[in-house]
Amino acid sequence: MKKARIGILGTGNIGTDLLMKILKTKSLECTVFAGHNPDSLNIKTASDLGICTSVDGIEALAGNQNNIDIIIDATSAKAHMNHFKLLEGMNKYVINLTPTETGKRCVPYINGEECVQCREVNMITCGGQATIPLAYAIVQSGCKVSYIETVSTISAKSAGRATRENIDEFIETTSGAMRTFTGINKTKSIMIINPNEPPVNMRNTIYFEVEQGELSTICEVVKRTEQQVKKYVPGYKIIVEPSFIDHILAITVEVSGNGDFLPEYAGNLDIITCAAIEMAERYYNNVLVKER
Repeated sequence: MKKARIGILGTGNIGTDLLMKILKTKSLECTVFAGHNPDSLNIKTASDLGICTSVDGIEALAGNQNNIDIIIDATSAKAHMNHFKLLEGMNKYVINLTPTETGKRCVPYINGEECVQCREVNMITCGGQATIPLAYAIVQSGCKVSYIETVSTISAKSAGRATRENIDEFIETTSGAMRTFTGINKTKSIMIINPNEPPVNMRNTIYFEVEQGELSTICEVVKRTEQQVKKYVPGYKIIVEPSFIDHILAITVEVSGNGDFLPEYAGNLDIITCAAIEMAERYYNNVLVKER
């Protein structure tokens, strides 16, 4: 069976990490790696690996439609909105890694099977991929929650231009997705960029205002969720177990990277590329194999 042909849009750190992950899979191959910077070292790296590269951006993907099954957009929120109509017209499966509102919101652990029925899926944000699975599981366990707040801390060295430009979108998109998946109307998301040396791994603390909940049940569902997410994000780890202070429940999860292209501390980037690869493989297994 032929592999799923992937067009990567965006040749920055996230796009290049995606490329390295794709090279390690058995079901995916990158057929176009496109950006805009002719001086990009990442484009040279991809070219040296024998990958078809271009500095024509979305136009390069449009010109190679017959050689692409899935497009992964690893640009920025603004760029995605600029080429959204062209992507839509290409009628390909699209995995959107930018914090925009286009596409069905997707957390593979929760709704991955449902999402493969959609032409475009939205991978929300790194903070969303890290915190929503745990919040969803706790609410689903019967715990009565009235408010959820997430604090995501990332290393300054892992925060590239797109991350810094999209902070407002990160906050809005993460909070909105948290409301969608948990059904809790009162949510808040915070991002902290930590300049410390040596660089810190991504850490996410989730606070819940809880009206009713059993700690033993919460610990069970948290452990189960951690193991499920680890299946596609190996560096996902609970480092502070659930605990109550009065009616406030707190949990901290750390994400370290696989080191495919990015350093280990860049778990904030690794978690969203891992989630994207998981969805690309689900498209291959559940949709593309049947279409061929």
